[in-house]
Amino acid sequence: MIIMGEDAQRVKDKDAQEYNIQAARAVSEAVRSTLGPKGMDKMLVDSMGDVTITNDGVTILQEMDIDNPTAEMIVEVAETQEDEAGDGTTTAVAIAGELLKNAQDLLEQDIHPTAIIKGFHLASQEARAQVDDIAESVEPDDTELLQKVAETSMTGKSSELNKDLLAELIVDTVKAVTVEADDGSYVVDLANVNVETQTGRATSESELLKGAVIDKDPVQDDMPTAFDEADILLLDEPIEIEETDVDTQVNIESPDQLQQFLDQEEKQLRQKVDQIVDSGADVVFCQKGIDDMAQHYLAKEGILAVRRTKKSDIAFLRDVVGGNVVSDLDSLTQADLGYGSVRRDGDDELFYVEGLGDESHGVTLLLRGSTDHVVDEIERGVEDALDVVSTTVSDGRVLAGGGAIEVELARRLRGYAGSVGGREQLAVEAFADAVELVPRVLAGNAGLDSIDMLVKIREAHENGDTRAGLNVFSGEVEDTFESGVVEPAHAKEQALSSATEAANLVLKIDDIIAADELSTGGDDDEGGAPGGAGGMGGMGGMGGMGGAM
Repeated sequence: MIIMGEDAQRVKDKDAQEYNIQAARAVSEAVRSTLGPKGMDKMLVDSMGDVTITNDGVTILQEMDIDNPTAEMIVEVAETQEDEAGDGTTTAVAIAGELLKNAQDLLEQDIHPTAIIKGFHLASQEARAQVDDIAESVEPDDTELLQKVAETSMTGKSSELNKDLLAELIVDTVKAVTVEADDGSYVVDLANVNVETQTGRATSESELLKGAVIDKDPVQDDMPTAFDEADILLLDEPIEIEETDVDTQVNIESPDQLQQFLDQEEKQLRQKVDQIVDSGADVVFCQKGIDDMAQHYLAKEGILAVRRTKKSDIAFLRDVVGGNVVSDLDSLTQADLGYGSVRRDGDDELFYVEGLGDESHGVTLLLRGSTDHVVDEIERGVEDALDVVSTTVSDGRVLAGGGAIEVELARRLRGYAGSVGGREQLAVEAFADAVELVPRVLAGNAGLDSIDMLVKIREAHENGDTRAGLNVFSGEVEDTFESGVVEPAHAKEQALSSATEAANLVLKIDDIIAADELSTGGDDDEGGAPGGAGGMGGMGGMGGMGGAM
């Protein structure tokens, strides 16, 4: 009996599992070469021709034109990792792909997906418990260790060249927005951090500034540009002639009538400026436009005005100087004004705004670079490092990097597998093998023999050195914690959790029913579905992208 439409596609049982696993692994392998300090970059060109050069896992996956429902589930792993931990996106996706690869081997041995899913779940729980056992505590005032965490996060990215300076700025930034809660824990509010970029200068000239930085010019050159103490108006209303909501036509019979209209417009603008003057404002940051006549009146009154200020800058200024964002000048009062100092840097063409009130908070990290591409990649690296350091301060736990934690987890999981009965034991061992992908890929990306390096690290761990990892620069196995390769424990736990959940979600699917083609096409012989997948097109628009990477 036919119960589906003509264009419907259906794949069942092993064909469905193979189809899903292939799609997920294609995503994983697309980003694997970016892992670690010696990882390579990807050049991504979107449909508009804009170029992005990065080795940030989540950026790569978001920019890729992925046209496969299973592959999109793996992309969600990276996005979750980015939201929850700030870094480790490539690790999470790579482990998810390796789990599915190992699961495919188990499926070929006629082990039921339910047993594999249960085994992976048990292994994930045990692994996260062991991470907590292995982790070392860190205090929020341990500047040296926090800087190592920041440097580890930035290593391998464009920000690496100046990582000493940037790590110091990042730790200072996090400390500036960290408060101690009543229960003794520490809360980091990154909403009070604004990251601004500027091209044409060396990265070594980046700096941390108290307050806000506004990349705008005054509307008139003869306006004052420096105030030690200023009442600041944040305005979300144009200082322009009000236009009618409907089209109107006015017939003028004499020049006097025309002059009356002009005078009325001028009077309307003068009224708006008088409202600003009467409030006592010295500086106006306007999100909308300012009429030329209004600019002239404001300059005569000695008021500094800046127009077309970004909405995000207005919101940040509110935190810095206090006050309210005013959307109607008729309701403006002095209580709506913020309070702070304003100065203009003529060389950089920037305004520096610092709050002077009791409620003032907010800092700006000003990143500089030679070109747009350079500064964009530095910004991505710094934002990841900010998230990682803030997570470390809040969580208070760190781990040795360089594959040390993965090899130690794998060793402990193999010991744990003996206590797991049934076929789930094989899944636990497969999980342990998958976790060891990280040191293997780190070695491979550094041009080292991945098998030899893994054997050496395993040997060190068997001898009791739980912090032995790979130094990709020297090719030696050493105590990576002492070498300054330090990772946040929370990011590792989140990566293991996200990868396991995604892999289990894919494994649980045994039937795919699509109302139409699953992808928009592509060569069926390249990255297509396995035999029996009908017209599902496999990775379609992504198959070529994965190969190109």
